[in-house]
Amino acid sequence: MPPRLDSPSLRLLVAAGAGLLLSTAFEPIAFFWSALPAVALLLWAVRDQSARRGALLGLAFGVCFMYPNIYWMRAVADAAWLALAGVEALFLSLGGACLAVVSRWRAWPLWSTLVWVGIEVARGSWPFSGFTWGRLSFAVVDTPFAAPLPWIGSNGVSLLVAGTAALLAWWALAPRPRVRPALIGLGALIVALAVPAVLGPRWTTERTATLALVQGDVPGDGTELVENHREVTRSHVTLTEQLGEAVRRGEESRPDLVVWPENSTAVDPFQDAATREGIDRAVAAIDAPVLVGAMVDHEDPDKILNEGIVEDPIHGNAERYAKRHPVPFGEYIPFRHLLPKDSNIGRLAEVPRDMVAGDRRTPLQVRGLRVADAICFDVSYDDVFVDQVRRGAQVVVVQTSNAMFIKTAQIDQQFAITRLRALETGRTVAVAAVNGRTGVIGPDGQVVADLPPRTKGVVTAEVKLAAGTPPALWIGPWLGRASVIVSAAALALAGLAYRRRREQGGEGSST
Repeated sequence: MPPRLDSPSLRLLVAAGAGLLLSTAFEPIAFFWSALPAVALLLWAVRDQSARRGALLGLAFGVCFMYPNIYWMRAVADAAWLALAGVEALFLSLGGACLAVVSRWRAWPLWSTLVWVGIEVARGSWPFSGFTWGRLSFAVVDTPFAAPLPWIGSNGVSLLVAGTAALLAWWALAPRPRVRPALIGLGALIVALAVPAVLGPRWTTERTATLALVQGDVPGDGTELVENHREVTRSHVTLTEQLGEAVRRGEESRPDLVVWPENSTAVDPFQDAATREGIDRAVAAIDAPVLVGAMVDHEDPDKILNEGIVEDPIHGNAERYAKRHPVPFGEYIPFRHLLPKDSNIGRLAEVPRDMVAGDRRTPLQVRGLRVADAICFDVSYDDVFVDQVRRGAQVVVVQTSNAMFIKTAQIDQQFAITRLRALETGRTVAVAAVNGRTGVIGPDGQVVADLPPRTKGVVTAEVKLAAGTPPALWIGPWLGRASVIVSAAALALAGLAYRRRREQGGEGSST
């Protein structure tokens, strides 16, 4: 006998299918329009369900969404993929419970929208700085939903996408067609998308700078950077020297800044003589500042820093940016002090030293040029860009490796997020990757120039500098905080109401 239209088994099947459908909105498929019915179907599945049932439906959704979405994590280890996707699915299970609670309230599409983004913000912040992959806004590049990014930010666009899906679910669940409210909602959506598109980027100036991005590649299959780190560094030195020769011949303009990627040197350039000599030779050859991605020893011998260091032939190397969001279990071991002394637990032994998170909030100063830096996964965290752009950054650079993920969809997912950041900040974003995808992205989110993965080369581009701060970098963080606060307060009130009914001996509706 087939399941009833409203049976628990059908709801569970729909929730799981919605998770799979949402995964297709992201790379490598990147069909954004599947996100709207995916979220709408989940809202239908949890409608009028208990919190416990909503949690189960949210878990089914989360498992079927997160495991395909971050399948690339298997490049680290199967266990890492299973654990991380499982933790993220638990957040979406909590989201399912919350969505089920608010589905009984008046104006439930609004509450559902706030809850969705509140869960996005929570899982992107906790624990250990959170994990941001899978935000609705990260799928909107090359769609009309990208236009509001400089005005309302990533959180605002997630609200817009989730709200559109909630209205779609509301219209489909209405007992009778509601033409007038539907037309009002559609009109509001068109205005929200069209007005920012007409206004366009407004923060570029006529001032320009010339950037050169070096991609040195990794020998072999492209994944074993650490094992080949000296050859990787030599490759970046050689390419920079060749660029210097081209400048002297008049074939290239002298860059204002040369950017090497994360891990262009995997040993401390202040302690390793061969690495130091190579960097000095490259800087002398180009006679311009070089932003080097380096692993630098910490004053505590059990710790390490992942830094972008400006090597300036005139001003030295005082300007540095340290990665703000190191990856737990990949770059540091949380609560290592609780582990048995000298323990080597599986692949955790491959992380002998803990990476220390940086705390710089100001852009790098490079001969009057103010540069916001982000290192690898930093690109997915809002605070890295909010802090530096609000403090005057004129251009953004991203130093990344990607070597470990070179054969996976992570490369394209991260590049899509980087394009989003260009739109959101109103700045040109220059990406230097060891062997991922190096390129220059304009403030409109379009790729100006790039190199394909697994190639050696240099990208040079004259880019317009920006001034002023897009509203997104003021409004976006507050929209995220408001979503968390409002949804948490509403759910707390629901919990109190439920407890009051229990104490009074009434059944009430289950939450």
